[in-house]
Amino acid sequence: MPTMLSVYVNGENVIEYDKSTRHPGKQREYLDGMDLDMDEGIELNDEMITSPDKMQRLNYVAMSLLYGIHSGSDSMVGATCAYLVNRAPELKQIRAVENGEEITMDLIFNEVN
Repeated sequence: MPTMLSVYVNGENVIEYDKSTRHPGKQREYLDGMDLDMDEGIELNDEMITSPDKMQRLNYVAMSLLYGIHSGSDSMVGATCAYLVNRAPELKQIRAVENGEEITMDLIFNEVN
């Protein structure tokens, strides 16, 4: 079973996150806090979602991951990757295509490169 979460931006593999990384108690508490924050609602694709479901949360966090990559924020990249592999261990890849300000993204659960 693959143990990596792969992140591709415009076809380039930019991150390989080891799914078997252990997350200490404080980090797990932080992930729970992320869920509590999202319970208050999220903005996704210019739409306010007051009660996001699991897939909406995953997409929101994956977009935050892309922001962390672009801003060079290792802590944001680490936290968002930890959230994704904790909440969706079956997630194998994130594929994003950026075209100017527009980003399209797919969460891949059934393929491995």
